[in-house]
Amino acid sequence: MTRTAARYLYLTRHAEASPDESDLTDAGRRQAVLLGQRLRAAPLAAIHHGPLARAEQTARLIGDQLDGVPLHRSEEAGDYIPYAPARDELPEEMADAFTKFLDQFPQEEREQGARLAATALAEFTGPVAGDEPRHDLLVTHNFLAGWLIRAAFDAPSRRWIGINHANAALTVIRYAPGRPPAVLLFNDMAHLPTELRWTGFPQELHI
Repeated sequence: MTRTAARYLYLTRHAEASPDESDLTDAGRRQAVLLGQRLRAAPLAAIHHGPLARAEQTARLIGDQLDGVPLHRSEEAGDYIPYAPARDELPEEMADAFTKFLDQFPQEEREQGARLAATALAEFTGPVAGDEPRHDLLVTHNFLAGWLIRAAFDAPSRRWIGINHANAALTVIRYAPGRPPAVLLFNDMAHLPTELRWTGFPQELHI
């Protein structure tokens, strides 16, 4: 019988990016550094990040605050539609707007997103082989963060929609053998001063 141990997934959305998303803002760089400092107490084995600049830069700034934690670039940690629901899966009040949003993405891109999302679940969630717990940080984007949190709650596939994550906030999910996933923290911003919190949300929701 294969022995398994708990996995702790530390999950964050990249720090605040410039309008063209090619770089982090000054505020975003501060967010990433502060998150890295907070994570010094965590026994991280690796930092996984998406291939886009805003995720990679966030991961590198976090890694600079840690002692020898390796960085791994992952296509599965990228920015994509993890699941494209049919119109009749959506609440009536949002069906038109979200269907219009999805129509921006070619069918091939949606199918690729679904494949990447399935691989991300296999790669980043669930207990790990062996006797030792594993702690990993995943630096990703809003859609995949919502997808993984949805999966932790065993919610319908469409329910990644509406689970939003602030820039450089921290979510922690525990996957223990023989137990359902446990969301230990969600969107926690204790490491950020007030002026750096809630970015990535509409201005009226900055609280």
